[in-house]
Amino acid sequence: MKKNILVVFTGGTFSMMIDKSTGGAIPRYSGIELINKIPEAKRLANLTCYDFGKYPGPHMTPKLMLKLSKKIKKLIKEKKYTGVVVTHGTDTLEETAYLLDLTIDTDIPIVVIGSMKNSSEPDWDGPQNLTDAIRVCLSPNCKNLGALVCLNSQINAASEVTKTYTDELDTFYSLDFGALGFVENGKVTLNRLPRKLEKIKTNKINDNVDLLIVYAGMDEKFFRYSADSGVDGIVVEALGVGNVPPAVFKGIEFAVKKNIPIVLVSRCPAGETLDIYSYPGAGKHLHNLGVIFAEYLNGQKARIKLMLALGKTKDKKKLKKLFEE
Repeated sequence: MKKNILVVFTGGTFSMMIDKSTGGAIPRYSGIELINKIPEAKRLANLTCYDFGKYPGPHMTPKLMLKLSKKIKKLIKEKKYTGVVVTHGTDTLEETAYLLDLTIDTDIPIVVIGSMKNSSEPDWDGPQNLTDAIRVCLSPNCKNLGALVCLNSQINAASEVTKTYTDELDTFYSLDFGALGFVENGKVTLNRLPRKLEKIKTNKINDNVDLLIVYAGMDEKFFRYSADSGVDGIVVEALGVGNVPPAVFKGIEFAVKKNIPIVLVSRCPAGETLDIYSYPGAGKHLHNLGVIFAEYLNGQKARIKLMLALGKTKDKKKLKKLFEE
């Protein structure tokens, strides 16, 4: 008997086609319409379609992401599914996937996919990504791995993956640890487990969190502006392993004195933050100041995690524990 798979459509390039009046791609298809264009998907499993929306990737917001998470939790409680596939715009796919990873506690696979080509293009990659994701859901080895991302036949952990190319099919990579596995000739092969699986139990998200990228010669004005605007948290993409110019340190110090939690990541595409330097503005001084180091997370993921964490608590010790322990 065929297994039951829930497919949640949120939009993105997967659902788009070329608009003749503008010459650009726009949202067009519903979930059922897309499934009907991909008969192989229906042969693999019994598919239940749910249309969450037709959002281009840049239109997704943290509050919409949490709403999506709550809807998926509700749907998988109402009916027994072997897995869940979520279609999504690739521009913010990694953020939504990571939020689902942190907020949905289930043993079944939740596989987030997208498409780099729209349905009007001859090399539309949506059908392959959907059938690959269904096969991941059907694989018993893919249980208890958290949320996954599957494009271009690569399987990655939502907590580790990032979009690396603007318009290439081969764009989603786990730069620090490599892919979990791959789908080839209809077979799912896993090489390793995710580095870390964690959950944040909260029904709220605080999206009043800024993300600031450090650059050479940066001063403190953006940090002062952010702190004075009433922000509830700041994520800083620092230089190297976690260092900032001296003037930026003063800006961070200003925000810390206002009791604003600061989470530090690196602007480098790979590697973790470490407090191994102690010159003015370096990691040791930041850590001693109370800045939270976010290990291997990039800026956009650290912001998702901080927003969820702030939905649960404002206690700085508890926030630090969520990120560093």
